[in-house]
Amino acid sequence: MRVSKVICTACNSNAVIKKTVRKHRELSDLYCSCTNIECGHTFKMHLSFASTISPSAISQEEMVKSVANALTADGRQMMLSLLQQA
Repeated sequence: MRVSKVICTACNSNAVIKKTVRKHRELSDLYCSCTNIECGHTFKMHLSFASTISPSAISQEEMVKSVANALTADGRQMMLSLLQQA
């Protein structure tokens, strides 16, 4: 498994991600800390989705099923009505 590497913006040493706050499914704030004890820099970075290189291996049927399972009964009924109109 490949791990993302974060570099301190102050001293160029390795930094670690201490906390991740997901703002949106395509945007997160990363709270980072430099591993160089002489530096001690803490900082926030933004991680955002750019584009798809290869589409998901999850079938469209599986995606629709997972969305439907997350909905309330009323939400499923609304989705069914919308799909029938399409």
